[in-house]
Amino acid sequence: MICSNCGGDEAHLTRINKALNKIESIKKMSDLADFYKIMGDETRLKLLLTLEEGPLCVSDLSCLLNMSLSAISHQLKVLRLAKLVKTTKIGKIVYYDLDDDHIKKILDMGLEHINE
Repeated sequence: MICSNCGGDEAHLTRINKALNKIESIKKMSDLADFYKIMGDETRLKLLLTLEEGPLCVSDLSCLLNMSLSAISHQLKVLRLAKLVKTTKIGKIVYYDLDDDHIKKILDMGLEHINE
């Protein structure tokens, strides 16, 4: 690919081709965009950050975030369908937790970035 506007040198053209190849190689670009949309909601971020401390039930999360049980349940469903949280049922209580360490790393890196 040749950049017609800036007529860059060989290194510039190499960077352009690498960037183009990277974009074209991501087969699930819309899934990646959806992931960031889900992470872009303040309430869902609060839930995820709270769950970094470990599993909690809907009642705990409702009290901590001062939100109704139904509002918390709705957001947890979105997070569960996106595979950002997982559930464990103990007796009659369902506990929510981060799905894996990747989610914690993403949250921590985002916080580190904005706190610089």
